[in-house]
Amino acid sequence: MRRQAVALTFFALPLAAALSATHDASLSREHPAREDGRRAALAAQSSPKASSVQIDALDRRIDPCSDFYQFACGGWMAKNPVPADRRSFGRFTEVEERNFTILRRILETPGAEGDRKKAADYYAACMDDARIESNGLTAIAADLATVDELTNPDDLPVLVAHLHSYAVPALFTFGARPDARDATAEIANLDQGGLSLPDREYYLKSDERSVELRRKYVAHVAQVFALAGATPENATASAAAVLAVETALATAAVDRVTRRDPTMTQHLMTLNDLQAMTPNFSWRKYATAADAPRFQAINVAVPDYVKALDALVSSVPVADLKAYLRWKVLHDSADLLPKTFADANFDFFSRTLTGQQEQEPRWRRCVSETDDQLGEALGKAFVAEAFGPQAKADMLRMVQDIKGAMRQDIDLAPWMSGETKKAAIVKLDAVVDRIGYPDTWRDYATLRVTRDDALGNRQRASAFDRARTLKKIGQPVDRGEWSMTPATVNAYYSAARNNINFPAGILQPPFYKPGGDAAVNYGAAGAVIGHELSHGFDDQGRKFDAQGNLRDWWTAADANAFEQRASCVADQYSGYTVDGDTHINGRLTLGENTADNGGLRLALMAYLTGPGARNKAKVDGFTPEQRLFLGWAQSWCESTRPEAERLKAATNPHSSNRYRANGPASNMPEFQKAFACKAGAPMVRGDACRVW
Repeated sequence: MRRQAVALTFFALPLAAALSATHDASLSREHPAREDGRRAALAAQSSPKASSVQIDALDRRIDPCSDFYQFACGGWMAKNPVPADRRSFGRFTEVEERNFTILRRILETPGAEGDRKKAADYYAACMDDARIESNGLTAIAADLATVDELTNPDDLPVLVAHLHSYAVPALFTFGARPDARDATAEIANLDQGGLSLPDREYYLKSDERSVELRRKYVAHVAQVFALAGATPENATASAAAVLAVETALATAAVDRVTRRDPTMTQHLMTLNDLQAMTPNFSWRKYATAADAPRFQAINVAVPDYVKALDALVSSVPVADLKAYLRWKVLHDSADLLPKTFADANFDFFSRTLTGQQEQEPRWRRCVSETDDQLGEALGKAFVAEAFGPQAKADMLRMVQDIKGAMRQDIDLAPWMSGETKKAAIVKLDAVVDRIGYPDTWRDYATLRVTRDDALGNRQRASAFDRARTLKKIGQPVDRGEWSMTPATVNAYYSAARNNINFPAGILQPPFYKPGGDAAVNYGAAGAVIGHELSHGFDDQGRKFDAQGNLRDWWTAADANAFEQRASCVADQYSGYTVDGDTHINGRLTLGENTADNGGLRLALMAYLTGPGARNKAKVDGFTPEQRLFLGWAQSWCESTRPEAERLKAATNPHSSNRYRANGPASNMPEFQKAFACKAGAPMVRGDACRVW
């Protein structure tokens, strides 16, 4: 289905109340009996009988000072090769497997009512292979016919608005977003888009591998056109036209590294100014056809892209534009079209691009699809079954402890002036913690779902969400809105809202073990809580203030000191390779690497001032500090295919899991001390990097 469920990034997990009670001030505010209980629980975790380190995951043949990830995960990887229906398989995939089993049971249980019934009906239609086969191209036949009827480029805005209404990503993206200069208000936003390959570089690079991939892509596009009824000659010509149009879009697009600077995608202008800049495409026609609220101000993320788009639609033959639009309709629908289309789509976009050998079982794909489209209808039932109120309370307390460690980290930073430290603390104190699920559930009452029309259901669900999004334009920002569904195995920080978000889906075993070893729990969970907090102060997040506005609150000297430290991190990770010769892009991954390094350090700080201050005993042969580092590394254990690693290196802001484990540890003298690593060992960087 559309969302690749294994494309998980960073995550955070709950800790019990005992783990989060690390400051005397907070303990003193508890009821005495409750305080005694928490102290007892803390003592139990401080002196565990057994650690939560997964002993059979270790590879003891490896010196931890040489390759800590291999030492921590070598045994796990040996026992867990990538299944044929996966591009990768990791520890947090295990959490997703458990969640999907719960979601499947919810969706297949008869007698559901209301929004839960809509989710069940959506899933049932997705599972109905026979009906999908018999429906053929019915759900998109009218759209393909409308594309074929296009003769005048002046009608293009109306056609594109129609395709956008159910999330066909053609030519550009248009929607709503918080105003970067006034984070309380939603404004219209226009941005680049419309590519089918994973990144602009896939169209532009001239190395042998890239050229061959484009050849296979064109052959795939031609195959899909032929499946839809085109003659071989027309299919070949149309595929070439698609590549030409998408290459023009890619050439005009801004690369991912440049887009990491939020100032580069902020260009507020009036609708009149936008229209004057692009005379060949009527934005008023588009906005009217999209049923967007009236607006005058719009953020144009990449003005040069919009100019190039305007030139493209006025110079490219209409037949080529029609070929491109037909392709976008077919490609976006392929997984819910008859098997020949779905198989062809899988063969190129999964087997060729990522190395995945087989499709996931139909039920798993349909669970993912339902979660994508009706995530809060399904999520409400998931929360009721799998997430209790105590977990939410425990997590909130743990977040406060990690915040305390970060407050100390900022206060002690030798490279920051008092003025900038004061502003940083103001921002940290303003971070809102959101745990589990939204306070107000989305209402799907007006969405029509049937059990016999899988693709039609997707189109209507997409249109429902599109209308909800566009209605935001000109309205106050809803700070209670979530951008992940409750069952998602992930977490995130929002710079515009200055909040950290931990869906219920990640707050599950096996990563957190109630009553388990505090050291391991801090390494596995606390480090990722710290990761999310650190995002507020990475190369992107630091440019937003406590209210979520894009504003420079740094002194010039402090900003320069930050950039020097960040450059050290970028250079470190740019030196790492995957699949032999593919380098990680240290600038693309800078924010995540900064957050990983900061998060692990914050976890150690919080642990040492909490349960670690009272416990120095070895368990399973490991000291508490060693167990904390192992808790971190083992959370990233993963087996992955080389094709998937190359794709990740080219497009993903997260580094390979091996370097997410090794990179931060190699920068910490505390790791060197914990494992008695000698100077010059691979896991001891002579030029260690540190931002937070």
